[in-house]
Amino acid sequence: MKFLCIFFTILISFSLPVSAASSTLMQVRQEKILSDLFDQLIHRQINTKSAIEKSVNALLERYPEQIDSVLKIAISKYPNEYRQIMCGALRAEPALTSDVIEIILKSDIATSSDIVSIALTEEPAYAKEIVNAALLHNPIDIENIVRVAITTEPVMANNVLNNTMQSYPAKMLDILVVAIKALPDQVVNIVRDTLRIAPNNAEIVSVAVNSSHSNKARDIIATAIKSGISEESATAAAIAGGAKQTDITQVNQ
Repeated sequence: MKFLCIFFTILISFSLPVSAASSTLMQVRQEKILSDLFDQLIHRQINTKSAIEKSVNALLERYPEQIDSVLKIAISKYPNEYRQIMCGALRAEPALTSDVIEIILKSDIATSSDIVSIALTEEPAYAKEIVNAALLHNPIDIENIVRVAITTEPVMANNVLNNTMQSYPAKMLDILVVAIKALPDQVVNIVRDTLRIAPNNAEIVSVAVNSSHSNKARDIIATAIKSGISEESATAAAIAGGAKQTDITQVNQ
């Protein structure tokens, strides 16, 4: 116990301002102490299955400003245990979720979708920040990231979809397809919210009909009409999307 107290005292002293000339040396010394302290914490854990998570958590609860160093140290020592590392960090300081995601993503020890899934399971309230961080790192994988996000935490799907569509308008229809196929029971809500982002865009109706079961066509048309699209345009768009006449009759009933 005395050993740990000594180390924490030294770490506190390192938090004091230093000159520019000595800052690099100080950083190296600080990281060495953090690394040694991390090893000490690991060895003192009774439950070895969660030793890494608890050790990361203990360090970051005391020194959240050292998140970059702590995570890099943990990753370098236990790259295959990124789940434990992430969970320990997120539980210690949820407000630093974006930083945690960014550091883990840059380490290239796991796929973006896997990291998003773990982070959302731990901190669903930060869904928007988690997805944004993942997309900044890997925008090409936008469809897969969105799919994983909304299926991992369906309750947050609305926030994730709205934010992503507004941030990446050129990918709006692709995101719409992913959302409908991932959450088919929410197609009406998804179409309604998408039309709020892009009012009078009849192509949304076509894509929605084409991506969903035929028995959803009437509901999609009705939603489009309520959103301000004329019945004629909504019906034509549905037919263009593959709806049959029998699928779209009696919309107003």
